[in-house]
Amino acid sequence: MIDTLYEWIWWDRFWLPVNLTWADLEDRDGRVYAKASDLYVTLPCAIAFLLVRYLFERLIATPLAASVGIREKARLRVADNPILELYYLSHSRNPGQAGIDGLSKKSGWCVRQVERWFRKRRNQDRPGVLKKFREASWRFVFYLLALIGGVVSLYDKEWFYDTREVWNGFPKQNMLDSQYWYYILEMSFYGSLLFRVTFDVKRKDFKEQIIHHLATLTLLSFSWCVNYIRIGTLVMLIHDASDVLLESAKLFNYAKWETTCNSLFVVFAIVFMVTRLIIFPFWLIHCTWVYPTLQYPPFFGYYFFNVMLVVLLFLHIFWAYLILRMVNKFLFGKVIFKSIFLLTLTLITTLLTEHDLATTVMVQTDRIST
Repeated sequence: MIDTLYEWIWWDRFWLPVNLTWADLEDRDGRVYAKASDLYVTLPCAIAFLLVRYLFERLIATPLAASVGIREKARLRVADNPILELYYLSHSRNPGQAGIDGLSKKSGWCVRQVERWFRKRRNQDRPGVLKKFREASWRFVFYLLALIGGVVSLYDKEWFYDTREVWNGFPKQNMLDSQYWYYILEMSFYGSLLFRVTFDVKRKDFKEQIIHHLATLTLLSFSWCVNYIRIGTLVMLIHDASDVLLESAKLFNYAKWETTCNSLFVVFAIVFMVTRLIIFPFWLIHCTWVYPTLQYPPFFGYYFFNVMLVVLLFLHIFWAYLILRMVNKFLFGKVIFKSIFLLTLTLITTLLTEHDLATTVMVQTDRIST
């Protein structure tokens, strides 16, 4: 039964175009192809990333934080109360009025004391600036190195300048050493982030971050197995381009260099909009949506890959809204903010509905100006 299930999951018709089988992706004639078994190495690499991160945060990030005046502040611990502590850990960090009343009776404390205890207990667990600085430092270093490595490995490739070349000779495209390490390191890094997700700082977009990491790992794993490696490297590159700016802005924010932080954030917002809301849908999704059908009829893997890309696109739209709202606070007025966001949504809708892009942009621009 297990063998039958295995054969069904890896059925050629699911993942490969018609008239192609997994045998076509076996190494031969000097060509080397990606294999699913290669991904096993990402697990020990992710663990290695955790170790490197631990050493980096303590040996490099902490002294760097101290040099800009960031230090761990001593926090007063709340009074020991087993009843309230058990409720805090197992039920809720912020109980309602009914819960407060019940805990007041059980603990023998007045309602005001219970409320004060929970407020102080939440503050005790709130991550300090030093912890945030360490995390941002680690991400900044990785994204910077990944961006440099991605540019170095792609700048001389034809598909970096012409996305039609992504599918030239597909699927019999030889895997390069640079592509191998680019994939393995990126997947290992995102795997290490998932391992640390319960210990890292939880932000407002925590659920969206989890979805993003899972969608990214799914996309990378699938593109690796079916030799969508060329488009996979392009997707990783445009993500790293904006992430490095975001983490650098966070570092200056924690150091209280407000002018530098705001400037970097504006640059980040521009790069994010260009890479995630223009290049990503209008070049990369268009590349995976249109060009493969010129060579093969659509198959399950084709739809699966594009659906995952659209999931990422929706996350980009959500984050774009948050970014523009922040930029709006100190740079734009509300009318301009709404106009920019509506124009962005219209452009993306145009791609998905295959309307004429140029006409739509002109119409929306005229509406905004009036």
